[in-house]
Amino acid sequence: MTFTKLGALTLTTAIVATSAFADGHQDRTGWPESFTLGTASQGGTYFAYGSGWANLVAEELGISGGAEVTGGPMQNMALVHTGEAQFGMTTMGPAADSLAGNNPIAPGLQMTNACAMFPMYETPFYIAALASSGINSVSEIPAGALMGFGPAGSTADTYFPRMMEALGAEVERRNGSFNDMGSQLQDGLLDVWGVAGGVPTPAISQLEAQTEISIIEMSEDELATILESFPVSPFEITAETYQALDAASPAVSMWNFAIANCELPDSFVYAVVDTIMADNERMVNIHRAATATLPENWDANNGVMMWHPGAAQWFTENAGAEIAADMIHGN
Repeated sequence: MTFTKLGALTLTTAIVATSAFADGHQDRTGWPESFTLGTASQGGTYFAYGSGWANLVAEELGISGGAEVTGGPMQNMALVHTGEAQFGMTTMGPAADSLAGNNPIAPGLQMTNACAMFPMYETPFYIAALASSGINSVSEIPAGALMGFGPAGSTADTYFPRMMEALGAEVERRNGSFNDMGSQLQDGLLDVWGVAGGVPTPAISQLEAQTEISIIEMSEDELATILESFPVSPFEITAETYQALDAASPAVSMWNFAIANCELPDSFVYAVVDTIMADNERMVNIHRAATATLPENWDANNGVMMWHPGAAQWFTENAGAEIAADMIHGN
């Protein structure tokens, strides 16, 4: 497994912290000298959101750290499980698959050393096309259409092809980074793009600043089929999210969670969670999807992942969370 390091000047921060955690009173026994956060490809929400919170934690805690480009949720589960990355970001579907030993990166390996840390936001699944394509519904996607699914092994790549099959759409699969998908759609190398990412997805916003796009909605029957067949929930993309929308667009979504290597010191993970969850306004300034990064959403884990003890302590003390002892790692 390899993943690409980004420029230290843009994504790694090591300064003298001014927060309460850096005043010498915090027990830092066993804390790492630096940390790495696995995100996804450039142009996606994971990259923007993750780079921001990595820098925020580095600044607040006075520890060197930053984000890394990865293949997304599946690879992040593997990297965090093995300790190659201290932190990562995943969606609940890939998390459940990884825990069950169904991660394609290491089939059969149950990645139980990746623990839940905090809720991030919901990832909607939606379809984009150029307005000039004339495609306005799933049924209008022609057989053999070239459909982008983002990076190989990403949430979209894992679930969207199966969703399209369930809806009877016959498409040819294409993979690439979020930025690649946007460029290929604009250049006519893709017919449609199956997007799974927090909204607004940066690459989609950039694309519609350059050309007219359509957000293709599923019908009520199609949504019902997807909701029945996959681990997703109903979702609405609000009209103000994209210029292409005149009204809220129905979709489906999966929750995203930040994850931590389960062996990290409790006090370190507690401090990281406190940095992220204690001031939501700072997170929203990083990315609008963070409006859902709220303490009360702790239960979006829904029993999928074991909690890191430091994170469980924070949510119990500060959010009134009732986390069963057998859902906390090490108990």
